[in-house]
Amino acid sequence: MDLFFHPFSSYSQKALMAFYEKNIEFNSMILDGGEEITQKFNEIWPIGRFPILMDDGNFIFEATAIIEYLEVKFPQTTQLIPQDAFAAQEARMWDRFFDNYVMSPMQHLVDTALGREADNHDRWVLALEKAYKIIDDRMKMRQWACGNDFTIADCAAAPSLLYADWAHQISNEYPNLHAYRQRLLKRPSYARAFDNARAFRNYFPLGAPTDRDL
Repeated sequence: MDLFFHPFSSYSQKALMAFYEKNIEFNSMILDGGEEITQKFNEIWPIGRFPILMDDGNFIFEATAIIEYLEVKFPQTTQLIPQDAFAAQEARMWDRFFDNYVMSPMQHLVDTALGREADNHDRWVLALEKAYKIIDDRMKMRQWACGNDFTIADCAAAPSLLYADWAHQISNEYPNLHAYRQRLLKRPSYARAFDNARAFRNYFPLGAPTDRDL
């Protein structure tokens, strides 16, 4: 399997976590400016968004879909989507929460800083604050997003909360969220995925913090 990704991309990290959690081997097609890999990627996916996965003629785009594909193809590995239908629905729902209500506002803040969109800084900060409060309340009695088992939702949460905190720091009013974020960053699968991104942290448009997440 060929996984096309960039180490600093949040959605690439999300997909990488699934491979590491499941201990599945793959070919790293890193989009670091190398002409051959970049050209091949552009030919496969003119949309230009990563990660994408190529597997024996099968083409899968978007991190969530990649994780779903791995779940189906490798049922004997660690499952990130529960077997129980209602538990699976919950995990998928919270996967979408972290992508849509944490990562998306963070990206809008980045795009604003880069001048790619109108300055709606306060709007996106408020959106993140609402999400932070919801997560903090949810994590009062939970180890992971959907209970005691690590799921696809946590794969989405780890990079979302890493970069969201960099864009708009999580205040001390949310101790449960802070604790959850730290558990995610220490998870071996995410520590491994983020380790590959460290060389790029100075490229974060809003400035990567120098007092944490080194």
